[in-house]
Amino acid sequence: MPIATLTLELAIEHAQSLKDRRQAVRSLKDKLRHSFNISIAELDDALLWNRATLGVVAISSSTAYLSGQLREVEAAARRLCVGLGCEILDSYIEYIESDISLND
Repeated sequence: MPIATLTLELAIEHAQSLKDRRQAVRSLKDKLRHSFNISIAELDDALLWNRATLGVVAISSSTAYLSGQLREVEAAARRLCVGLGCEILDSYIEYIESDISLND
């Protein structure tokens, strides 16, 4: 069973405090989670107010479906970032073949 991960590295230039950073990150996570059937979490410590790393995970029986889904998630994240005052500096997708069965 394939599992795919998408990592998004964000720059939040307008953030002047941890509160500003949290607001932008939470809003992006909520909007992506609401629009897609994915799991999303913040991966880094909040040491820098103007940077964040998000991890997105999806699972399916089809690698092709996962690839398309995560490309759509990345495109949506780029569109949403414009309105939130942040920018995606880097993104990458990784695939993991798992022995997990949905019937277990």
